[in-house]
Amino acid sequence: MSKKRIIMTAAAGLVSFAGAFAFTWFTKKPPPSQEQSSTLNQSEPAGQETTPRRQQAGVGTDSSAFAGTQAVVGGQAGMKKTMTDKQLKSIVYEVREKIREYNNKLQSLEVQEQRLQMAADMIKKDTEELNELQIELTSAVAGLKRERDELIKSRIEVAKAEKVNLISIAATYDKMDAASAGKILTNMSQMRNGEFRGDSFNDAVKILHYMTARTKAKLLAELVASEPKLAAVMSRRLKQIVEEQ
Repeated sequence: MSKKRIIMTAAAGLVSFAGAFAFTWFTKKPPPSQEQSSTLNQSEPAGQETTPRRQQAGVGTDSSAFAGTQAVVGGQAGMKKTMTDKQLKSIVYEVREKIREYNNKLQSLEVQEQRLQMAADMIKKDTEELNELQIELTSAVAGLKRERDELIKSRIEVAKAEKVNLISIAATYDKMDAASAGKILTNMSQMRNGEFRGDSFNDAVKILHYMTARTKAKLLAELVASEPKLAAVMSRRLKQIVEEQ
């Protein structure tokens, strides 16, 4: 059950209680009048004889007592009515104050509920944005991982034991003319599926890497004239050689 329904139920119950109290008060049976009680008390048993003098004296006394009783009864009735009016007004005032208080609480709860709804909407929006950013970040990380894997695959690693042999072979190529050395490296670098790759091609790049700078420049110039694509690929692959430490 929501807070609004609880407050409305409590207010309805309070109003019903006040109405029932007022209805019971006004419909309550009044007590016997003092005049009837005095008449019953003044009656004498049948068969009792009274003298005229006692009768006259009794009449005077009864008249005075009756008049006093009427005054007391009238005062009590007026006082009771005044108290009843005051009590009823007090109850009505209290009920109205309670209703006003409950209405204020209802308004406060509505405002609070609106604020909570706004906060919930903002949190939902922020959550959606964070989810989108997370997806983008995941995609970016996956892309970087793919690039790293491709870079690792494209590296040409030179082992320590292999390095000695490559240096020796490169020294032999340094003694050859650029055209002859270029033809040998071209034959080693056969294309596969439109790309220069494979162990033989990697060996050609390694030999070129360990050649002297002067011989390397002449050989690349010779390849540019005969195999320009191969010269470009070799130049790019030279940067990817990594020696084992």
